Amino acid sequence: MSAAYIWTVILVLGVGTYLIRFSFLGLIGGRRLPDWALRHLRYTAVAVLPGLVAPMVLWPAATGGEVDPARLSAALATFGVGILTRNVIASILTGAVVLYGMLALTAGY
Repeated sequence: MSAAYIWTVILVLGVGTYLIRFSFLGLIGGRRLPDWALRHLRYTAVAVLPGLVAPMVLWPAATGGEVDPARLSAALATFGVGILTRNVIASILTGAVVLYGMLALTAGY
């Protein structure tokens, strides 16, 4: 690939993402959105986070993309504590403790 091709792709993708954001923020930004749209927008963060975390749990780079019981256990513990307590800090700490505990158990320390 030539440098001109790579820069063309970068510029086209930059303009495309700008237009996507402008269509929502620039054209609709000053108007009141309907209640149904606001209700759906509230779930954006909740939908994005699992999309970012799931590949790291199911196909972690640390294991060469193989499923790892330690990471699955930590994810399940984090999810369970999050559901039960509704406390983000408790969920994160529980997940970290379970992950490091399971890694220590499976590594034979």
